Amino acid sequence: MSGLDLIRWEVPGPYEVAFSTRVGGVSEGVWASLNLGRRNGDDPERVDENRRRLCAAVGADADALALNFQVHSARVHRARAGSRGERQGDGLWTDEPGLPMVALAADCVPIALARVNGAAPALAVLHAGRIGLLAGIVESGVAALGGTGLAAAIGPSIGSCCYEVGDEVAEQFRACFGADVVRGRNLDLWTSAERALHRAGVATVERVDLCTACAPERFFSHRRDGTPRGTQGVVAVVA
Repeated sequence: MSGLDLIRWEVPGPYEVAFSTRVGGVSEGVWASLNLGRRNGDDPERVDENRRRLCAAVGADADALALNFQVHSARVHRARAGSRGERQGDGLWTDEPGLPMVALAADCVPIALARVNGAAPALAVLHAGRIGLLAGIVESGVAALGGTGLAAAIGPSIGSCCYEVGDEVAEQFRACFGADVVRGRNLDLWTSAERALHRAGVATVERVDLCTACAPERFFSHRRDGTPRGTQGVVAVVA
C-alpha cells in the first residue's frame, strides 16, 4: 500500500516478510502513525486500520492476522487465524498459506525465520528482547520450524550505540554470546541474536542493523520515549 515504509526480506520461497516502521498509518500524537500495538493506549480503531494497511501491503487478509500477548518469554505457538493475544508467548509459526502473523517490537529484536530447504513452506516471527534471548526464544523458534534448512532476518532494534545495561545483564550476555557483545556498558543485541541463530543451526542470517532509538522519524523506541508510545514489528505470510 502506498505510504508505508517497509523493509522487505527477499527470502526464497512463497513468502511475504516485512519489517514495519512507524510511517504510513493513521494514528496520531505519540503513536503516529503506523502503530501496531493496542497495549500502550492508542485508539483501537486506528490500530486496526494500521494492521489492515500492513496486511494489505503483503497481500494478506487482516481478519486472519495472528498475534501473541507478548511477555518476554521463550514460548512459540502455532499461529491461529484471527487470534489476537489470547495466548502468552513471543513467537508464532505457520505453514498455512494466507495466514499472516505479526511479532511486535519497540527496541527489542524482531526476527523472521523461513524454511528454505525445499520442505513444506513455513515461517516464524519472534519478539527477542534481552530477556527472551537469554531465555531461548531463538532456539524455540528454530525448533518450531524443524531445526534445519532455515534462513533468518534480524530487523531494526535498539543498537549498541544506544543500549546501556547494568553489570548483571552485561555478564549474562558475555557468558552466553561472547565477551565482545558488550563494549563498555553498551550491549549489542544484533550480534547476540545472530550468534543465537547460528548456534541453533541457522546457516543464513541477514541483518538490517538499523537502530530504533537513533531514528525517531522512522521508528518507535521504548528506551528513547518511554510510554505511551507506538510499536512496529515484523509481518510474515506464506503466499
